[in-house]
Amino acid sequence: MSGHSGRFRRWLRRAPGRSAAPGVAPAGNGTGDPQDERPAGTEGPQHIQGPHHIQPPFPTRSVAREVFLLQLVLVVLLVAAAVVAIFVQARRDTMTDARHRTLAAAESFAHSWGLQEALNSDDPTAKLQPLAEAARKASGVDALIVYKLDGITLTHSDPRQIGKHVIGPYAEAARGKPFTRTFEGALGLSVVSAAPVKDSSGRVVAIVAAPVTVEKVQKSVNQQLPIFLGTAVGALALAGGGAGLVSRRLRRQTHGLGPAEMTRMYEHHDAVLHAVREGVLIVGRDGRLLLANDEARRLLNLPTDAEGRPVGDLGLDHRTAELLASDRIATDEVHLAQDRLLAVNKRSTTPYGSRQGSVVTLRDTTELRWLSGRAEVARERLRLLYDAGVRIGSTLNVERTAEALAQVAVPRFADIVTVELLDPVLKGEEPAVAGSELRRTAIAGLAPDHPLYPVGELRGFVPGTPVAAGVDQGRSMVEPDLAASSGWRSQDPERARRILDHGVHSLAVVPLRARGVVLGLVDFWRSGSSPPFDDEDLSFAEELAGRAAVGIDNARRYTRERTMAMTLQRSLMPRGLPDQDALEVAHRYLPAQAGVGGDWFDVIPLPGARVALVIGDVVGHGLHAAATMGRLRIAVHNFSALDLSPDELLGHLDELVTHIDVQDEDTDDGPAITGATCLYVIYDSVSGRITAATAGHLPPAVAHPDGRVEFLHSPVSPPLGLGTGLPFETAELSLPEGSRLVLYTDGLVENRNRDLDAGMEALRAALTGPDRTPEDTCATVLQSLLPARSTDDVALLVARTRRLDPAHVAEWDVPRDPAAVSPVRNDCARQLADWGLERIAYGTELILSELITNAIRYGAEPIHVRLLHTPGTLISEVSDGSSTSPHIRQAKDTDEEGRGLFLVAQFAEHWGTRYSPRGKTIWAAQAVGPDSLPDEEESQEELLGRWDDGGEW
Repeated sequence: MSGHSGRFRRWLRRAPGRSAAPGVAPAGNGTGDPQDERPAGTEGPQHIQGPHHIQPPFPTRSVAREVFLLQLVLVVLLVAAAVVAIFVQARRDTMTDARHRTLAAAESFAHSWGLQEALNSDDPTAKLQPLAEAARKASGVDALIVYKLDGITLTHSDPRQIGKHVIGPYAEAARGKPFTRTFEGALGLSVVSAAPVKDSSGRVVAIVAAPVTVEKVQKSVNQQLPIFLGTAVGALALAGGGAGLVSRRLRRQTHGLGPAEMTRMYEHHDAVLHAVREGVLIVGRDGRLLLANDEARRLLNLPTDAEGRPVGDLGLDHRTAELLASDRIATDEVHLAQDRLLAVNKRSTTPYGSRQGSVVTLRDTTELRWLSGRAEVARERLRLLYDAGVRIGSTLNVERTAEALAQVAVPRFADIVTVELLDPVLKGEEPAVAGSELRRTAIAGLAPDHPLYPVGELRGFVPGTPVAAGVDQGRSMVEPDLAASSGWRSQDPERARRILDHGVHSLAVVPLRARGVVLGLVDFWRSGSSPPFDDEDLSFAEELAGRAAVGIDNARRYTRERTMAMTLQRSLMPRGLPDQDALEVAHRYLPAQAGVGGDWFDVIPLPGARVALVIGDVVGHGLHAAATMGRLRIAVHNFSALDLSPDELLGHLDELVTHIDVQDEDTDDGPAITGATCLYVIYDSVSGRITAATAGHLPPAVAHPDGRVEFLHSPVSPPLGLGTGLPFETAELSLPEGSRLVLYTDGLVENRNRDLDAGMEALRAALTGPDRTPEDTCATVLQSLLPARSTDDVALLVARTRRLDPAHVAEWDVPRDPAAVSPVRNDCARQLADWGLERIAYGTELILSELITNAIRYGAEPIHVRLLHTPGTLISEVSDGSSTSPHIRQAKDTDEEGRGLFLVAQFAEHWGTRYSPRGKTIWAAQAVGPDSLPDEEESQEELLGRWDDGGEW
């Protein structure tokens, strides 16, 4: 028998009382000797020791003992509660009787005949004391006390108390009402009742009190206590005897086992019957089937109502039925059950239980040998599929995925493996229609001088060959004998001959199919002494190729999306930095290994010798992140054209992102932009001041010329698109010339192995030190902080500040008086002469005259004029305290005004308006070179006639 049937027999023959409480003798074998003490060699079952038979240091309580203890505890509690309740009730009844008795005695004596006459006599005590003592003895109270209203005692059981003044709670009796109280008196703690004595007119003349001591009441109760206790002991003995009889009966039925052991035996019983891979039958002495587990029902094909029926009526083979119905012992007898060969073992249950019968175990031996071989093959195939799942698809590279497929199958499944893919698949494109050529992508299992097509070879295929069937029809084919396959040899007869000479003799061609589309083929070759491929091998090859095809298709789609995203991102990112003189700028952008993300930056020149630096980050990777980055960058450019402050610009950008998110939700056009961050910084080269605002982005780092590094922490603001409605705030800082302003994204300072705080400190350390150029700063920062394989995009922007020479800045305050235009214009002309800009003085004077005149006419004080001479541009600015917006229009022939800004636009390359908290500034930029000047003849003859026409505000 197997180990399972042996354990079952040991469980069935477990001796009763093995885990019982001490003092219970273990069951013997019927001869008076304990089973544990059988000598070696004695026939019959032996007690088998095991880890679960070790006796614990304290005896295990059986179920019967636990039930007995539980019943006994309940009886003791109930009896104790009953005794206490009866005792309390008896004491309460006795106290009530004492109150009634004292009150009756007091009132009876108070209304007795002759009491008032005795009270009015010369010696009331002499007359009343004998009467009170007689009444006391008759009524059973401890005393009958008569008090006058002044509290003088007239009668008392203790003669020493007579004549004393007693204070007590007798106010109610003095008012004519009897009462009963319990209080401490001359006799001790007593129950006292008092009754008033009234004369013929109803007036209270004395008080009669009848006390009974509490000690006397308690003695009365204590006299009944032996009866209560005797009754309780009798009830306890009766209940304990009943519980003992019940527990004795229960111990016999449970064989003295404890609850844990009974539960464990039940679980073992279930495990044996339903989880073991052997059939188990229990047959009674009368030949009826008593029990059959699931495996026995399957092996013998027993009916559902088999239990309880004679074994001869179950449709079994007559030889098997005869064995089951007999008393014969069997060991590994082979019996036929339909198409199965069963190994049958049978043992008697008589020595192990009260019922006589037999236990039979069945084991199917038909499939053992066949299954053992097939199981080994299946295990190897499963292990190969597992290894393939681990290795194939671990990279999102098409060629490496194909190489992993070839390498994992050699030599465990094939001697040689080649992988060929359609050419568009290698480029990340959708597979082309049938008829496309195949490119050899991977080979495994051959020496360098192999006769197969080399890697990288692009080849077609002849119709009717296995390769053509695999590509055109998507069918798998197996060629057990390549030498006899004319179709395979027709593809390339000369090469086929060389392959056969190399010892290759069998081929399995399986298409790589994903989403119903053929991506290529995988060829499995066997050579030498390896067995040829069969249909079962082909099924496994299809399973292996199917898993690989999914990985190849994922890599192809990733390659396509990455290529598209990188193309889109390159088209949306700045291809070069604009010309400006305020900053020396260097930048870096490094895409993540996992794909293109949404990091971006920009440098935007602003009027007034100012430059805007922008950096942002869009959560996610892929096309949507790149497209979102482009939308945000274009929006920032458009808002920058309005010359807004950083906080206003981010406020408009936040509203735009929220609006875009709502539109995308309505159209289901990809995920929302929520999660994008942005940092916008404006640097003014005239004042050297930076103004920054952030929407959830990391603060910029400022490296001072002395080597000190600090972070410009702007007020905390949420990322774009959250719709919080909170305003953005700005932070300002004045920088000395030569300071480096560093803008970056979180991919530079944060990754899986480094938290944000540590990354910020590492960036501070990389920037600390001697002054470096922006290009050197970018190289140093990336070398210090960038990990080997970055999982996120990294954008870095470094700008070193320059200051505009104060000698190239000229300013004037202008009173609001038309007569002030000419002096300011003359001062500007002299300043231009000092700068050597006489060639553009005419146009500059016209521009300033027009802007100053309009500021005086339509604006408000204060009016301020500023000229900025940068290396390539002259900027004229006129500021006033009004926020009225000027605009250019086409004046009609009959209009006397409306041509001023048109003239400004003719002489300036660019002009515009920017607003401030104190008003607005109109600016006009002129190129210093002579190429941008208007025609001198036109200026003198035509434009001069429109000098005083004015502009439109």
